[in-house]
Amino acid sequence: MTPPATGILKPFALRVHPHLYEIDTWAWLEKLSAPLGRLIKLADVPDAEWDAIARLGFDIVWLMGVWQRSPESRRIKLGNPANHAEFDRALPGWKPEDIVGSPYAVAQYVPDPRIGTWESLDAVRAKLRARGMALFLDFVGNHTALDHPWAREHADFYVHGTAEDFERDPGSFYKIETPRGVFYPAYGRDPYFPPWDDVAQLNHFSPQMRAAQMADLRTIASHCDGVRCDMAMLHLHEIFEKIWGHLLHGASAPPREFWAKAHAAVPNLILLAEAYWGTESRLLDLGFSFVYDKGLYDAVRGIQMPDVHAQMAAPAAYQSRLARFLENHDEDRCAAVFGKDRRTSVGTLMGTLPGMRFYHQGEIEGASVRLPITLRIGADEPADPASTAFFTRLLRITRDEVFHRGEWNLLSVTPEGDDTAGNLVAYEWRSEKAWKVISINLAGSASQGRVHFGERALAAKDYVFYDELNDVRYIRSADELRSPGLFVRRDGFDAHLFSVFPA
Repeated sequence: MTPPATGILKPFALRVHPHLYEIDTWAWLEKLSAPLGRLIKLADVPDAEWDAIARLGFDIVWLMGVWQRSPESRRIKLGNPANHAEFDRALPGWKPEDIVGSPYAVAQYVPDPRIGTWESLDAVRAKLRARGMALFLDFVGNHTALDHPWAREHADFYVHGTAEDFERDPGSFYKIETPRGVFYPAYGRDPYFPPWDDVAQLNHFSPQMRAAQMADLRTIASHCDGVRCDMAMLHLHEIFEKIWGHLLHGASAPPREFWAKAHAAVPNLILLAEAYWGTESRLLDLGFSFVYDKGLYDAVRGIQMPDVHAQMAAPAAYQSRLARFLENHDEDRCAAVFGKDRRTSVGTLMGTLPGMRFYHQGEIEGASVRLPITLRIGADEPADPASTAFFTRLLRITRDEVFHRGEWNLLSVTPEGDDTAGNLVAYEWRSEKAWKVISINLAGSASQGRVHFGERALAAKDYVFYDELNDVRYIRSADELRSPGLFVRRDGFDAHLFSVFPA
């Protein structure tokens, strides 16, 4: 039985454009335990750890992977030789006991005994609240672990096939013997990839399953301020029916989308969607506060400048609900993908755009090896001082209220002397007290252009452009800013982050 949350907490009021920090909870606790020679759980985490996160300016701590893990998932992941190369990269010399199963094969929505208890989770939430931070947890609504209690007690909660389906396609179905007989749940899947072989696909058209899932979500909501919803678009009626309609035997969609009901049931819970395939606007309409911006990540990664410009031309109100990231537990490390050369450009972009600014444990320190979520710990990597200094400085700069309460505007950049202006992006943040101008070269070669500020009132004769990233000052006249515009030239993968004020 789940105990109630300790105390009634008011809904958490996030800053606009909040900063989120994702922690791989199991691996983090293992790392804290190693130098002490004893097992650290959530209740034992020193206050200094929470203080350090707060000092960096974070608004949200997402403790990824706190729920009870599946022994069957562990067995499957350990037994598949295809996983071993990834384990070797992250933890050379790993042993079977280092494999702990996937946090996205949830066996039950209770804290895993290795992590802690409901009481320790509530205590962490209170500590974060005292430091001005919210607690986010996971909600994995599309599927469960194969050994979740529902799999033996409620076969009707799942999409399933027949014995013939299992014999014909054993890579898509799992055999479970229950008190009521044998049934064959389908493995969960993203339609563009092979099935996930350690989870069973839930039937989102089952009213009984949706009611049970809503009860789980209410329980989770009583112990945190927000949830990151795994593969949230897979709940959508149209997508679910497209993937699984051939196994639904005529079952029809409920009258209301699950996420609309979820938002109504727990209106104070902040919902963050992992979302792809152009479903972002739809999920926002259904009640999500933020959705992943994978489109911008992919465009920046591939230096597809037309796509970058198109993404950034979306209305500011929409962009303020996008979660911008350079890495997370599903993506390769920022340091490995972008390298040291691109760190300034991509880091400045993702750290100063409107929306949720999403950082992953190890990103600030420049970790380059992605940790598989089924490993309990990774090999130690020495911190990169340059990466640490850059991201720490960027986080300090973006604590300024203008990046949270100011007005954001995309600025146009026109050619000046050559055809490289398309490699640049420029935008501003304005408030009554501050004016910031950011110009970034996302390409690998020097680029230049003129940045235009529209019909901005410029009362002073001259303005100081202080580059907070590079500690350099420039003086520019108001006449130049009006016409022909601010001239900017940046070397490849470089950026300006200007604080602008009258000379």
